[in-house]
Amino acid sequence: MSDLRHPAAPDGAETAAPESGEPRTFVIGGAPADARIRPFEFHAPEEDLADLRRRILATRWPDRETVADDSQGVQLATMEKLADYWANSYDWRKCEARLNALPNFITEIDGLDIHFIHVRSRHENALPVIITHGWPGSIVEQLKIIGPLTDPTAYGGTPADAFDVVIPSMPGYGFSARPAAAGWNPPRIVNAWLTLMKRLGYDRFVAQGGDWGALITEIMGAIAPPELVAVHTNMASTAPPEVFDALRAGEGPPPGLSEDESWAYERLDLFFTHGLAYANQMGHRPQTLYGIADSPIGLAAWFLDHDISSYRMIARAFDGEDEGLSRDDVLDNITVTWLTNTAISGARLYWEAMPRTSSGFGIERNNVHFFEPIGVRAPMAVSAFPDELNQAPRSWAERAYPKLIHYNRLPKGGHFAAFEQPASLVDEMRAGFRSVR
Repeated sequence: MSDLRHPAAPDGAETAAPESGEPRTFVIGGAPADARIRPFEFHAPEEDLADLRRRILATRWPDRETVADDSQGVQLATMEKLADYWANSYDWRKCEARLNALPNFITEIDGLDIHFIHVRSRHENALPVIITHGWPGSIVEQLKIIGPLTDPTAYGGTPADAFDVVIPSMPGYGFSARPAAAGWNPPRIVNAWLTLMKRLGYDRFVAQGGDWGALITEIMGAIAPPELVAVHTNMASTAPPEVFDALRAGEGPPPGLSEDESWAYERLDLFFTHGLAYANQMGHRPQTLYGIADSPIGLAAWFLDHDISSYRMIARAFDGEDEGLSRDDVLDNITVTWLTNTAISGARLYWEAMPRTSSGFGIERNNVHFFEPIGVRAPMAVSAFPDELNQAPRSWAERAYPKLIHYNRLPKGGHFAAFEQPASLVDEMRAGFRSVR
């Protein structure tokens, strides 16, 4: 997903550049920090909510797109419906109450205040799991899965399915502090997560993630510290070298692909050709995106344009269809970012991970990029959702993960699995980690 070698993380995690064809290695370090864990609640000032509504209502709208489809980006009609609901019907206080009803905490790690939700199961021998969100996201993405994971008997499971759940906000996202200096790249975040789990007293745990959370989780699996039992992802990095070579050459798929592999190749080709504008902008020039810190509608449009399948699902939600994410789901996540002023600090993660010698997150065989295997050594569980960016065929997963302990292709769902298909993701986590309990 990124160049894990740049920049080196001071007093944090660094990576060693591999020889061609060899798995990457990761070196974990870090200075001791104030280990206090402080309770946390968030209450948005009413004046901030009034200002948000005022800004939405004062939006200066552009002309309608000049095509009848979404090929030019997020469509004006969708944004007008979103704005009307956000300004006139949406209630942030409902989301705020859900968040504050959970045990929230702050602790300083590597000089930065890290926010996290920590819910212990009432069942004995619950398996601790650290779950990492992605972009454009926040801990709001995972709220729907906390109950089923920690209290499985109330959601069709058994006590043997129980988890203790830790969900941190990534540095610069949501309620974690915004880094004031460069260096908070994915390996450094991994280092912070390992410190957090040890600080909470867990000497045996698993990890799960999607989007950036998938990369962070896989780096953990590549390091494979003794405390880490297994990892699970819903956005696997599995595409083999010959696929990237073919994508770079632009002359069609390599020979010998199966039907599943050919479909996966087509989806990757579509993403690398048409889906990387947001990543390249944030990877090269995140500070230039002042508009998303100043305009709530600018922020919302930027967040909606992550991938075409997710955008179309969200557009259907604002058309009144009940599928996957609801209007409130979408706006809960955007509003967290708005109220915490973390649009730009969150975007900088792409800059931290961008290969400095590359033209972007495109097909560069000398750099780590989206969906390239990074050498996971820990036991690995994979859930392949049909609308995910990388389709991750079983054959690629078996090749990428020598300790593959679970693989399943789901019938429905996309990039935001915990958010839009929470029951399926919970079932997958139960099944994926069952053999390592």
